[in-house]
Amino acid sequence: MDKKINDTIDQPKWRSRMIAFTRIAFGLVWSIDAFFKWQPAFANNFVSYLQETFSGQPPLMQSWLTFWINLVNIDPHLFARIIALSETSIAIGLLFGLFSNLDYAGGALLALVIWAVPEGMGGPYTAGATDIGTGIIYVFGFLGLYLLSAGQHYGLDKIIRPKLGKWRFLSSKPLGHE
Repeated sequence: MDKKINDTIDQPKWRSRMIAFTRIAFGLVWSIDAFFKWQPAFANNFVSYLQETFSGQPPLMQSWLTFWINLVNIDPHLFARIIALSETSIAIGLLFGLFSNLDYAGGALLALVIWAVPEGMGGPYTAGATDIGTGIIYVFGFLGLYLLSAGQHYGLDKIIRPKLGKWRFLSSKPLGHE
């Protein structure tokens, strides 16, 4: 194999370690967040968290939030548990590099929902606003982990991918493989 091509496929050990460290650190952040979501206070106040975002939003955003508030009001504890279970699953996938592609897609989708609903897409957009919210940044974090095949670096994807057959798309592929 050509030396130049080989260098792009075989990452230096320090780079693999740093990619793995980043994935695991991100997993620890999600673990802490998941822990808080399992606390009774989260489920008991879930609707009020959504309602807090409502104030000061433009009419279109208020309509969007009203839809979600009404939907969550059907069974707030169920929705809170779905969020807690989702965050826990994402944390486990990140920590162990397990089913990473599924994890990144699920994490990006959940982060997008968090940004679009409880963060109100970073609004209210008024004079002096200085932040677009954090959820959208997490979407790009998951995209970066996907592009780096982060589950292949000291993760279980490296072991399980060959055994998954037609389901291998759920795990990170080795670098240099399209």
